[in-house]
Amino acid sequence: RPLPYNPQQGIYPSLPQETPSYVTVTPQINTHYTLLLLVVRNSRFCVLVQVLFTVCVFAVYYQCLLGMSCEKDGKCLSPSQWCDGVMDCSHGEDESACFRFYGSNFMLESYSADSHMWMPVCAENWDNIYGRAVCENLGYSRCQQSSSPPSSSSCSTSADQSCSASAVTLHCIDCGKSSAAPSTRIVGGREAVLGAWPWQVSLQVLGSHICGGSIISPYWILSAAHCFEKYNDSRMWIVAYGDVSLMSLSHGKAVRKIIRNEKFDRQTNNYDIALLKLKTPLTFTRTVKPVCLPNTGVNLSAGQRAWITGWGALRSSGPSPVILHQAQVTIYSRVTCNRPEVLNGDVTETMICAGKLQGGVDACQGDSGGPLVVKEADIWWLAGDTSWGYRCALKNKPGVYGNVTYFINWIYEQIATNNSDHMFIPFQW
Repeated sequence: RPLPYNPQQGIYPSLPQETPSYVTVTPQINTHYTLLLLVVRNSRFCVLVQVLFTVCVFAVYYQCLLGMSCEKDGKCLSPSQWCDGVMDCSHGEDESACFRFYGSNFMLESYSADSHMWMPVCAENWDNIYGRAVCENLGYSRCQQSSSPPSSSSCSTSADQSCSASAVTLHCIDCGKSSAAPSTRIVGGREAVLGAWPWQVSLQVLGSHICGGSIISPYWILSAAHCFEKYNDSRMWIVAYGDVSLMSLSHGKAVRKIIRNEKFDRQTNNYDIALLKLKTPLTFTRTVKPVCLPNTGVNLSAGQRAWITGWGALRSSGPSPVILHQAQVTIYSRVTCNRPEVLNGDVTETMICAGKLQGGVDACQGDSGGPLVVKEADIWWLAGDTSWGYRCALKNKPGVYGNVTYFINWIYEQIATNNSDHMFIPFQW
């Protein structure tokens, strides 16, 4: 597993997280785009803001002298020009970063160009039809059905008393729910119980396990870009799922397309993330479920306990198990990861470092692409994909994982541009 280079500082991308006041949303559906009239209210003012939902997902903010710049053409805009209903950037990114989910309860938030703040969407005049429209435009073509009763309704909305009026919480898919609890503390781990990690899949070529992956929707699997260096033809891959035993996995799903991050560096493993689109959708059951992609405001910071799973080797260059293994690890800050005696400045902002500094617990060969998950508010969130490390389970050599929070906007952009079945509205996360 290769050696990365010196990173920029900071553990996660910084996004505004204020939630003052609220907004009232009255959608009006158009065949080409969705126009929302936002009434921004507080004790001092009432402002009408028109937000144009385009069909592209560009959610990265660029700074310039006047405030922000367009991603494609570099045009400088003042903050008041973002999310004002006027498409000033040639590719529309100034109007595509206007909504996001916040926190573990999936609160729907809108960005106000006038006040430059994120605000909860008020439940007043909200209708579940609007929620379904939002979910469908995000790529969920229909409310996902499972063969067992979900813990909460998919494509549903509910009121949340978190601002001056009830706010909308929106669930497009029932994710992050396991059917069995993990036991206790891969290398230094134990065999997993069936149903504990229903999003874990085995990515196989010619019937052999090569890498792991995570279910994030019926059509999409998240894994690591380096898994597809040798075998980059989607027709060679099968996604096997539904059991903890490699011998008992479903025959699997064929892969329609492999999308590796275009900035992936094979020398450093920077930007080590990939998406697989399946030819046919998965059917969710007790042992087949998606993990949740992290929302803004979900705590994935240093010190959090996380879990890793996989069918990788039990020690460096050692045998691989037939039964899925699990292990509990700790997420460390980038400062800790990059100490000279630890990973010596090799962990970049696109990575998370996690493990045990005392050694003995780690991912290993064959675990690549598999999930690093954190539980918050009784929901499992995908924090990382297994990327690289120095051998396996050495002292002061924790494993390194792709930082899913960093890649959230990239993930939704790829889903949007590679899903011809749906029209997408853009979200800022």
